[in-house]
Amino acid sequence: MEFSFIDLFLHLDKYLAFMVTHYGAWVYGFLFAVIYCETGLVVTPFLPGDTLLFVAGAVAATGGMNPWMLVATLFLAAVLGDSSNYWLGRIVGIRLFSNPDSRLFRRDYLDQAHAFYERHGGKTVVLARFVPVVRTFAPFVAGMGTMPYVRFLSFSVAGTVAWVGGLVFAGYEFGNIEFIKRNLSIIVLVGVAAALLPVLWRVLTAKFTSPRSI
Repeated sequence: MEFSFIDLFLHLDKYLAFMVTHYGAWVYGFLFAVIYCETGLVVTPFLPGDTLLFVAGAVAATGGMNPWMLVATLFLAAVLGDSSNYWLGRIVGIRLFSNPDSRLFRRDYLDQAHAFYERHGGKTVVLARFVPVVRTFAPFVAGMGTMPYVRFLSFSVAGTVAWVGGLVFAGYEFGNIEFIKRNLSIIVLVGVAAALLPVLWRVLTAKFTSPRSI
């Protein structure tokens, strides 16, 4: 099988079984790097996330990898990536918004981000894990909005346990079912939408039942 390093890095989920056969334990390092970059760098939201975790679980089910070592590796990569992204947002965000006359990086945008994470930060950090692209930017915005790090980390760990553990073991149990493999992204997004429905319902109810000003 011939492929470039860039193609391998971007589509590791497609080549994972081949990689396990030919490179053995080095695959854990590749997986760590991909998940760390996907969650920790705002410039790489295009890297595989959900599908990679699912396929990794399916490969582990064939005996190619130790499922517990796999989960531990991916968990560590995701938490470290989240934390790196958070501190990048906290440091760079403050500098970007330090100029009160800037039209692009307006201070009120930072204040709004801070207020949003004060009210919904925990749910946002947890649920963002399951939404491609959003999970890459959510930690950066949390840091930019100066969400307390200990609070951020606790929700990041909780979200990572659900994301990594859920998708890896789903792949481990159901990775050979063709329908699930083809529609994994849709299934994940439907699950996130279902989790968000109660929040959306409360917001809409509060909006339409609040007394109008005379």
